Amino acid sequence: MTTLADLAARARSLVRDGHRAVLGITGSPGAGKSTLAEHLIRLLRQDQPALDWVAHVPMDGFHLADVELDRLGRRDRKGAPDTFDAAGYAALLRRLRADEDDVIYAPAFERDLEQPIAGSIPIPRTARLIVTEGNYLLLDQGDWARVRPQLDEVWYCDLDETERVRRLVARHEQFGKEHDAAVAWVMGTDQRNAILVSGTRPGADLVISDPTLRTLEA
Repeated sequence: MTTLADLAARARSLVRDGHRAVLGITGSPGAGKSTLAEHLIRLLRQDQPALDWVAHVPMDGFHLADVELDRLGRRDRKGAPDTFDAAGYAALLRRLRADEDDVIYAPAFERDLEQPIAGSIPIPRTARLIVTEGNYLLLDQGDWARVRPQLDEVWYCDLDETERVRRLVARHEQFGKEHDAAVAWVMGTDQRNAILVSGTRPGADLVISDPTLRTLEA
């Protein structure tokens, strides 16, 4: 089992000679990407508490707004690859790697509203490591193919399928869905996306196993 300390050491090593590095964390919906990113960032920030040297930029900030999904007729499969601004996400990652601005603003995703919020996350020039996480970092279709070249490494979260589904249903219930509706969404839209994401696993630089992910969730 890989420990959080091991993962932090590997993430640290990506920053060489002061140059900014971008680490991607991917996996199917509910696999623990955000949890891993949050634990990792919390530990890394202890290295230099007074300096914002690590930043978190979730892919979910690039969800298309519901009004646009309605216009496109895609709201019933929100979360699928074509319900994101993949080109915009890739452009932000490219700008972060270029490291030419004093501050860069990234969008966040407000789960209570289920909507992206522009300009929510400031990334200062002091940030040397950017941690970004999302489902489609290794997808090589369409504009998503622009994402992988902007990432120094991509780690894949490989959680046990039964546990992944359980967590995902619980998350949907937490944010307002009735149980039956949550199960239907998870086994429909989310499962189609999960199958697509699982096919990208061989492209990861590191696969983080179920025991490690369960430890972080505890």
